[in-house]
Amino acid sequence: MRALVVDHSVPGRLALGEVPDPVPGPDEVLVKISAISLNYGELPKSDDAAEGTVPGWDAAGVVERAAASGRGPKPGDRVITFGWDAGWAELRAVPVGELAVLPDAVDFATAAALPVAGVTALRALRRAGVRPGQRVAITGASGGVGRFAVQLAHQAGAEVHAFVGSPARGAGLAALGADHVLTDTATLDGEVDVLLDNVGGALLGELLGRMAPGGTVISIGATSGEPTPVQPYQLVAGQLKLIGIQAGGDAGADLAHLVRLVAEGRLESSVDRVADWSQAGQTALALVNREIRGKAVLTIT
Repeated sequence: MRALVVDHSVPGRLALGEVPDPVPGPDEVLVKISAISLNYGELPKSDDAAEGTVPGWDAAGVVERAAASGRGPKPGDRVITFGWDAGWAELRAVPVGELAVLPDAVDFATAAALPVAGVTALRALRRAGVRPGQRVAITGASGGVGRFAVQLAHQAGAEVHAFVGSPARGAGLAALGADHVLTDTATLDGEVDVLLDNVGGALLGELLGRMAPGGTVISIGATSGEPTPVQPYQLVAGQLKLIGIQAGGDAGADLAHLVRLVAEGRLESSVDRVADWSQAGQTALALVNREIRGKAVLTIT
């Protein structure tokens, strides 16, 4: 089958190649993939990425072969899938606990944008225990996780403070539910109860000093690539909780919840770019260079 493989000789370090078809385990379905999405954290940005491997966390398509165990969706069902690799291919073997059946109202491109970014945002807010009236700050709010987090925090009744790298990158966030769109902490009025941090670096260090007593900091990523100056007394004196989180496994139920919200018109997948998977290298570079707001999706042709 064809797949996107790591190729360090080309721009974006991704190229179409031929790899063996996956062999599903007894509790896995075989899915013919129609659309995939790219996440910053999975892109092969250095020589450490193994040549010839198939990356890919997010993918959506049609079940071609049901699981031998008899569990899960049947052939012909449209599904959204999650896994830590091998998603950027024509075929994917997926455990039945890492997928959800798609409602007719949700197309493949929209669905492909949901898994890692959507589940991460959902689980981060759930772990923080966000309640109505709380003040929630979200850094990297213009990215995939950030845009989902803005919407879900707004739906939870929070006052949402969305931090972005520039005014241009804040476009559309107010419509998604951000009460305040900020480019630095100087314009933040008062303290926040919950911080969802995608950026790390100096911004995280500054926001630690703006947390309300007993506040919760959820660390999701560190896209700035910068060290974070942390003063231990800030955590101790403020009785802050600092928690690291990622999408994790057993995503099926959360995926079903997210696609239901999309089908009901309560959640936007914020797809900023759709391209053919032959454009994977260029799209990956655009994502790394912060030229994309929200999600980048590739269609399999």
